[in-house]
Amino acid sequence: MGIRKLFGTDGVRGQANRYPLTSEVALKLGMALVHVLKARGKKLKIVIGKDTRISGYMLETALSSGICAMGSDVYLVGPMPTPGVAFITSSMRADAGVVISASHNPFYDNGIKFFDSNGFKFDDKVEKQIEDLFFGLKSGDAGPTGVNIGKAHRIDDATGRYVIFTKLSFPKNLTLNGLKIVVDCANGANYKAAPEVFSELGAEVVLEGANPDGININDGCGSMYPDNLSAAVKKSGADVGLALDGDGDRVIFSDENGKILLGDEFLAICALHMKSEGELKNNGIVTTHMSNIALELLFKKHGIKIVYAGVGDRYIMEKMLKDGYNLGGEQSGHIIFLDDINTGDGIISALKLLSVMVKTGMPLSELRKVIDPYPQVLFNVDVPYRKSMEELPAVSEKIAYFSEILKDRGRIFVRYSGTQNYLRVLVEGRDYDEINNIGCAIKEEIEKSFGKTPDVI
Repeated sequence: MGIRKLFGTDGVRGQANRYPLTSEVALKLGMALVHVLKARGKKLKIVIGKDTRISGYMLETALSSGICAMGSDVYLVGPMPTPGVAFITSSMRADAGVVISASHNPFYDNGIKFFDSNGFKFDDKVEKQIEDLFFGLKSGDAGPTGVNIGKAHRIDDATGRYVIFTKLSFPKNLTLNGLKIVVDCANGANYKAAPEVFSELGAEVVLEGANPDGININDGCGSMYPDNLSAAVKKSGADVGLALDGDGDRVIFSDENGKILLGDEFLAICALHMKSEGELKNNGIVTTHMSNIALELLFKKHGIKIVYAGVGDRYIMEKMLKDGYNLGGEQSGHIIFLDDINTGDGIISALKLLSVMVKTGMPLSELRKVIDPYPQVLFNVDVPYRKSMEELPAVSEKIAYFSEILKDRGRIFVRYSGTQNYLRVLVEGRDYDEINNIGCAIKEEIEKSFGKTPDVI
């Protein structure tokens, strides 16, 4: 496949108005997208959605221009969560969908990611084709003229369509009547859709993070700030709380006591429930090596297979499709219910968990007792550039040393982020103080290896 210069694990990502997230790049990506897809021999229609970042206007206009310049039509849905764009793309029988978002990143970042006609993220091969064409395009490359130039259309009812679609994932014989729910929209793409979905199903909604201004997305709110969700639940006396990220494809929860529940606990509850209902296909789930070891032990006890994929929802999805699973997800709260949608969807994930609460009559604080997660610490070490682990011998030695100390009492997992300039260090074990000290030592060694002065801990 070769080294990719633009695409990471979740599209093209970076600081807005700096390479590679400039208008020029967006224009050429739109042109390259059409070139790749037009090889299939027809005029295209392409859906474009975005989150609430101020830079979305700039990139949306540039992408649209590139696509129209190559003779294809654009359908603009405005602020729309990533799964909403995937759904609209598929339901409209469009040829591709584009999402302009940097997910959980700060407002000054942005990103561009692509979906195929069925609402699945493009695989590595197609992204590599787009990238190769991108670097081969010249500013003078001519597109069609006259009536063959593409048009841009706006879909005004896109949010309403998506609201109806998500509600279909909730059992028709159930309602959310009597439940008080804190919904934190992260001032992101779900600020319209999420409160409508939960209130229309009967819940009393306490709304947080639903006043985007272009720069407050993920700013002290949403899934990146679980303490705020916890505080809102306790202050309002809610039965449950949920916090979405900026582009709405992941969700975390708080029980009625303000205790945060992450992805592995969510997977445990839903997998056991789906198994009991005969809904868990292939009697297994797909997750990543970032998951908690307690999840594997729980599923082994209940006869549920656990299959590991590379970190990133696209790799989880590929494994699910290949091996016939309908449930997969990550510790971050990115959960995929493949019978309902082809990507992670924070609203649908929340509805699945809420349906278990309604069916069983149990509060989340009781449901979560099915699993006792091992303590984990995660350090995001900011690095100026990327080196392979072979180029970081002191770090590798430190990891090997502590791995030998932990043996079967825990584990260490180190990898680069696919969306930010971080080297992530995950340490897991039964003793929190021990794993925290190990994580700090590895973090310090990484900073030394990159020539940085470690923070005083």
